[in-house]
Amino acid sequence: MALLLRFSRSSRYLQPLHQHISLTLSQSISPHLTNPPPPKPSLNHYYSDQRQNHEFYIPNFDNSKFKYFNLIRLGQSCGISTSSHSLRDEEEKAKRDEELKNNKGSSSSSSSSSSWIDLYLPEKIRPYAHLARLDKPIGTWLLAWPCMWSITLAASPGNLPDMKMLTLFGCGAFLLRGAGCTINDLLDRDIDTKVERTKSRPIASGALTPFQGVSFLGFQLLLGLGILLQLNNYSRILGASSLLLVFSYPLMKRITFWPQAYLGLTFNWGALLGWSAIRGSLDPAVVLPLYLSGVFWTLVYDTIYAHQDKEDDKLVGVKSTALRFGDSTKKWVTGFGVACICSLALSGFNANLGWPYYVFLTGASGQLAWQIWTVDTSSGADCSRKFVSNKWFGAIVFGGILVGRLSS
Repeated sequence: MALLLRFSRSSRYLQPLHQHISLTLSQSISPHLTNPPPPKPSLNHYYSDQRQNHEFYIPNFDNSKFKYFNLIRLGQSCGISTSSHSLRDEEEKAKRDEELKNNKGSSSSSSSSSSWIDLYLPEKIRPYAHLARLDKPIGTWLLAWPCMWSITLAASPGNLPDMKMLTLFGCGAFLLRGAGCTINDLLDRDIDTKVERTKSRPIASGALTPFQGVSFLGFQLLLGLGILLQLNNYSRILGASSLLLVFSYPLMKRITFWPQAYLGLTFNWGALLGWSAIRGSLDPAVVLPLYLSGVFWTLVYDTIYAHQDKEDDKLVGVKSTALRFGDSTKKWVTGFGVACICSLALSGFNANLGWPYYVFLTGASGQLAWQIWTVDTSSGADCSRKFVSNKWFGAIVFGGILVGRLSS
């Protein structure tokens, strides 16, 4: 087999070699060459260049028509190409490099999907933390904001809201959201295994048994009860009544195309509860428009969220507003967005909030319009980004109520 050496003729260090190196063809390639095998070399010649780390071993064969050479070490500026064996080696190397690249890609994708739960929490606790969605706080924010709005609206004009109540309701939102996720995963465990986004959830994947899930739910509700008992009697009854909505919500996707509306009724119960925790009763003129604004808001963000799973939902047979609205989604959620802003304006007006509230409400309207007009409902990643951005809508409205109450 022939060995073909290619040297860059522009290299000034290799010019002496051009006079001494010749290429030899073996009999397998050129059968007409019938010379016997060359004799052993009688004299060895070396060429080396210490500056470029080149070293060649070129034996000189006596009594032979041909000069044979053997490459011992090749420096950086020389290129070598060989016979088909070398080409095969190159192909195998390219394949190995491609496999390595793919492995790195999967590894990087796997690590990007890992959360702080997998990095910092003990292994036994991780499934419970994932069950409560501790690494996805957006659900807690969406549950907490209507409570914060209501508590701040109920504050006396010119005064800050009750910080103790804000803290209690923040903790309550955290616990109730976790409990809602646990209930949802228990009831939907058979459906979750068929949906790409949810099949790795702890109960669906088998990381936790249903009994462990029920036990964890009892623990979460017990802690929630501890918070509820710190409120007045009216609020305790009102708060306990929300559990009916919490437990029945996961079943709605099997019954109606409007589970997002039912989620709105559930997630915004804090708009009623926050006011009653401060005032000891409800003022329908203020809290009902506030509650309805939250329901319309939920219809906007959860319809956008539902577009992530619409293909899987069709296969599994569950319903959602994303499937109900289809290509008309933006028209529907635009209507819900307008109804949300109008309800917030009416609630603020009935609560006698100062004019800065309406400035903030204009900003919140812009944020809501941005998500509705720019969302790509065919892209799950974009739907997820727009859904998460609703924490800023809630924050802007809260800021408007706070400044409006201080200035009233």
